[in-house]
Amino acid sequence: MKLVYTNDAIEDLKRLREFIAVHNPTAASKIAAELIAKMELLPAFPTMGTPVQMAPVPDIIRDMVFGKYVVRYSVHSSAVIVLRVWHELENER
Repeated sequence: MKLVYTNDAIEDLKRLREFIAVHNPTAASKIAAELIAKMELLPAFPTMGTPVQMAPVPDIIRDMVFGKYVVRYSVHSSAVIVLRVWHELENER
């Protein structure tokens, strides 16, 4: 199973890193690396996140919470697709 990032997810990661870097560049790099490391576990453990109950098919769309960050992804037979990434204080995507 492979890991795929949507363009929105890539932009989310860039936005989060840039926001954190304004206040603490070291933390920005660390948090970005930790988020990516957690997301790289998804192909091996695709059900580690919680089903999104409001999704049309909750078992396919899931949220993984890592610290104060939420990674929304979808599970398919050949891939896990990272849809969005946000901080818990932001509006849900």
